Amino acid sequence: MAAITFDTLRYVDKLKSAGSDDALARAQAEALSTAINEAMDTQLAKRTDIDRLERELLVIKWMAGFLVAGMTSLIMKAFL
Repeated sequence: MAAITFDTLRYVDKLKSAGSDDALARAQAEALSTAINEAMDTQLAKRTDIDRLERELLVIKWMAGFLVAGMTSLIMKAFL
């Protein structure tokens, strides 16, 4: 899983310098950090997802190859 670093202390400092109180700034930083982590867990493809897709694509490539070979043999049989 890819890691995204989110500097909560820097975020809190920016909120406090903009006039927010300490408790509110800390709560917002925690909420945003949690939201980012949850979004990353649900939105990114994991290695198992990629492996499954690679296997499915391999099957599709073989099926397409057999289809092209079959069509080619039928066309050759019809004209030769």
